[in-house]
Parts: sequence; structure tokens; C-alpha cells
Amino acid sequence: MATLTIDPFILTPLPNGKETLMRILAIGEILFDIMPHSEHLGGAPLNFAAALQRLGNDVFVLSGIGNDDHGKQVRQAFESLGLNMDYLQGIAGKATGAAIVSKDSQGNANFFIQRPAAFDGITLDRNTLDSIQRLQPDWIYYGTLAQYEAPSLTLLETLFENLPNARRFYDMNLREGHWSLPLVRHLSDNASILKLNEDEAQTLFQLTRPNQNYSLKTFCEFWSEDHAIETICVTQGGAGCSVYHARQLDHFEGFPVQVVDTVGAGDAFAAGFLHGHLHGWSEEKKASFANSLGALVASRMGAIPEWSLEECAQIASSSREQHS
Repeated sequence: MATLTIDPFILTPLPNGKETLMRILAIGEILFDIMPHSEHLGGAPLNFAAALQRLGNDVFVLSGIGNDDHGKQVRQAFESLGLNMDYLQGIAGKATGAAIVSKDSQGNANFFIQRPAAFDGITLDRNTLDSIQRLQPDWIYYGTLAQYEAPSLTLLETLFENLPNARRFYDMNLREGHWSLPLVRHLSDNASILKLNEDEAQTLFQLTRPNQNYSLKTFCEFWSEDHAIETICVTQGGAGCSVYHARQLDHFEGFPVQVVDTVGAGDAFAAGFLHGHLHGWSEEKKASFANSLGALVASRMGAIPEWSLEECAQIASSSREQHS
């Protein structure tokens, strides 16, 4: 097990000498998480984009919303979060996405997602494609949910073809009824970095290696080789995460917090990990920062709560003191 070196996550200059941080295009669902007594704006691409934007990156979200009250709330949220709305499309005749959320005894969220939704109706006309090409994003972020509909998958592949220099972050996020093994394998083929949780890793292993004994290392070895993925990041809840890179699997302990709401925690983790990658941090430092940010979001209600770098550092530092 690797030993974490905790620091306050001070931002360092980018290794490529750029004066500004990276441009990231996040594609996919925007939806409201509908809970028994409340509702919260979310959707993995938006949660991810909000966290990366707060860290100082330039993030653009390509998604669709309805011409309804929820759609108005999305636009207001984009303004308050400082997110660019150039690629936020109003979709006539479709409602803004919604997910009915329930929780198990451990506080983990289960989702029932209503479709078709506005995010299923996004289009890529010539003007939009030209604009995105001029933007020249350094990274494209995508998941599985939106791509389950064939038109959305075709749109994503068009972007891949027209942005050959953009690297790709695949945040798997399997939702029951909204994925298939061939789709996941196809999306994995395009990934530079893959992030998934250990339940998802076990599910994929059982489907593809039914006669073999599961281990996380075995899964990462064959999935990385089969799909030519540089880095696989596996989240493990309160236990932290494991990172497979350069044929080595390392585990990084998590940070204990009082869990209030796990919705959005994995998306914050993904943002923290990619942010560290943009800065050329070691796998250890990336994982440490991502774990602390995910824990911080899990300790608060809603998928996009307020947080600061100082609070991430406090979580990491207090954990170090407890184990010293």
C-alpha cells in the first residue's frame, strides 16, 4: 500500500508552460435529482464541470434542457457557478432531465432516470461544431448514460473525429437500464483515463471473465490492455481509491467524514483527479486530492455544494494527524 504525503494542494504552474489552465468539454446529461423531500440540480457532467471550474479551469458543457421551470433553474445555476452557456441547448418538446433518487441503508444512492429527456435531444450543427473546433478543448469528458441513445453516441464520435488532439476522460457511471457491455467497451476504447467504482469493475469482470477469480488488479490489467487505456482510477467509497498506471496498481486511503449525501461525490473525485493530472502531479498526490474533494462533497447535501481548497486540506491534514 502506498503511503500518502499530504500537502495543502497549492496550485502549481502547468508543466506545459501555459498561462491559463486547461479547456475541458463535458458532454452529457443535466438533470435534477428528485428526493422524497427535496430536489437538487446535478448530472455527472455538470457536477464534474462545476468542480473543475471552481478549481480555475475553463469548462464548457454540451447538453440540453427543456423550456420549463427546471430549465430556467439550470440557466440560473450556470450563471451562479460561472459556467459558460454557449453549448447549453434548449430542446423544444422535451423536459429537463430528472432522476428519482432513493438510498439504501448505507446511504448510497439509487437512480430511476426518466427518458427521453432534453439531454437526449442535443444536436451538433455546423456552427456548433466549428465553434467547438475553434475552442480546441484539451480534454473531452463523457460518461455512459447519455451515450446509451444512438444519436448521442454518434454526436460524441463526431466530436472525437473532429478533435483528434483532445484527450478523453471516461467517467463510466453505470445506471441500471441505461448501459450495455458493448457500449461500455466501445467507450472504453476511446478513453485516455477511465474512472469507475469497484462494483462496476466487478460487474464488468464477471461479464467478461466468468470463469476467472476476480481481483481488482486482474481486472485493471486486462481492461487496460484490451482498451489501450493509460490510467484506470477505481473509487472505493470511504476506503479511498486504487489507481492503475504503468502496469502498477496502488491503493490510496480515503478520508473519514460524516456522510450526508453521496450524490456528486464521485464526480467531484473525477474533477479532482483530472485537475491533478493537468498539473502533472504524481498518482499519489492526484489520488489524495481527489479523495479529499470527494469526501468533502459527500459530507454535504446536494451534488454541487459549496467547498474550498482550504477545507480539502483540512480534511487531509486531520486524517494525517489521526494516523500519526
